[in-house]
Amino acid sequence: MSTAMENVRNEALTLSLSERASLAHELILSLDEPANYDLGPNQELEIARRVQVVREGSAEGRPVADVFCDIKAKYGT
Repeated sequence: MSTAMENVRNEALTLSLSERASLAHELILSLDEPANYDLGPNQELEIARRVQVVREGSAEGRPVADVFCDIKAKYGT
């Protein structure tokens, strides 16, 4: 890992949860053409609702192992 990347990573890890989520979102979008993410109004509203839940601190997560078990059960391996 380059020094610049280590510095950016270390700085990013000092951000709050919502700031890191927002940064991650922006970075992921930067990997592809924005035109590929043409969302409808309902999708935009759902994203805004979910962001608000995270910012309010009332978001509930699930262990990744549980999520993967559900995916395997639904779609197989």
